[in-house]
Amino acid sequence: MSIFSSAAMGGHALGRRLRTAAFALAAGALVPLGGCLDSGDITGSIAPVNEALPTSNAEWRVYADTWGKRYDANPGEKTASINYAKALRALTQYSQAAAVMEAAAVKAPQDMEILAAYGKALADAGQLQQAADVLTRSYTAERPNWSTMSVQGSIADQLGDHTQAQQYYRDALKIAPGEPTVLSNLGLSYALTKQLDQAEQVLRQASESPRADQRVRDNLALVLSLQGKFAEAEKVEQQDRSPQAAAVNVAAIRQMIAQSNSWRDIQALDSKKRPAKPAPGAPGVPPPAGNEPAG
Repeated sequence: MSIFSSAAMGGHALGRRLRTAAFALAAGALVPLGGCLDSGDITGSIAPVNEALPTSNAEWRVYADTWGKRYDANPGEKTASINYAKALRALTQYSQAAAVMEAAAVKAPQDMEILAAYGKALADAGQLQQAADVLTRSYTAERPNWSTMSVQGSIADQLGDHTQAQQYYRDALKIAPGEPTVLSNLGLSYALTKQLDQAEQVLRQASESPRADQRVRDNLALVLSLQGKFAEAEKVEQQDRSPQAAAVNVAAIRQMIAQSNSWRDIQALDSKKRPAKPAPGAPGVPPPAGNEPAG
């Protein structure tokens, strides 16, 4: 199911949607988009170099079964734990993934790669403060980890500390310049603080990367829609979907916005960027004909 498929959302849904999107990207949560699972690697070095990661639910179940048996044979072993947890996260079994990585962290409490995977699993499971605490121990100034910094940013965004979140993203980009997932998270963070021009600029930069995936383009389409640029949003969506599916997704976003308070907030923001209109009755200005459309 696409993240754009739910049209009936309430007043605070837009903020939740943005937070969810930002967190999913940063944490490597394998969010279903257009019926497919994105197979972003969680650790970057545990899986065999030539191993192609799964791209569907069925393949992830096989992957989980394979690594689950290896984990059962030696609970807490590093490679089995991380790859089994990766599969569990892909299958949205977040609590179980966190439990698997907790066992590994107990056996190797100083292993930074295990701590990084544990922190990400905790974040997936919604244990945000604990995840933040674990992730601070998963890298050092001498051995920084941009992926972990990006997760820390997503956690800060979810906790409402957008200034700190954006600093994490900028620090991550110093290590991995132009990394589209980090840029995308930064763009969504700007959107959460209603800096929509900056959000669009950063997300366009992210989407232009050859490493950008469908999630990045979906986030650009979301931010374009938040500014009322629905035709542009459809064009972005059409890079990964049929014109019909793109239209359905953008229509769903449009309905979601219309059912929330955020649309009027965005309109108010936009009006602040424009010269003030003369008051009705001023020379050359006709009186209003009626109520403005609700949008």
